[in-house]
Amino acid sequence: MNIEHLTEHGMDIAIISGGENVLVDASSALDLAMTVKYQTGAARIVMDKAGISEDFFRLGTGLAGEVLQKFINYQIKFAVYGDFSSYTSKPLKDFLYESNQGKDFFFVSSREEAIQKLTQAPS
Repeated sequence: MNIEHLTEHGMDIAIISGGENVLVDASSALDLAMTVKYQTGAARIVMDKAGISEDFFRLGTGLAGEVLQKFINYQIKFAVYGDFSSYTSKPLKDFLYESNQGKDFFFVSSREEAIQKLTQAPS
């Protein structure tokens, strides 16, 4: 896992990259949040979809809810970028849409858009 620190519009953002799955359960989400805060001071995280277990995108597993609840508890804003077009589940599409309407979690197509969403999100 690589952590890049970026300051954009006076906000600290951590960009997570690397080929391995970093988010696989609620515990790994908490580990990620604490590692990022310790190493960068950032409470805003951008991550490539490739770093997230596919179980996250199967809403029946409950993983998405557990991860996002951890991030809410620790006041982490989170943006995931990648191609979401292969998902056909209506509940998942609704979940992604609703997340993008909020102020804490975003699912977008590009890294640049993820950074933009996090810099526009209120603290």
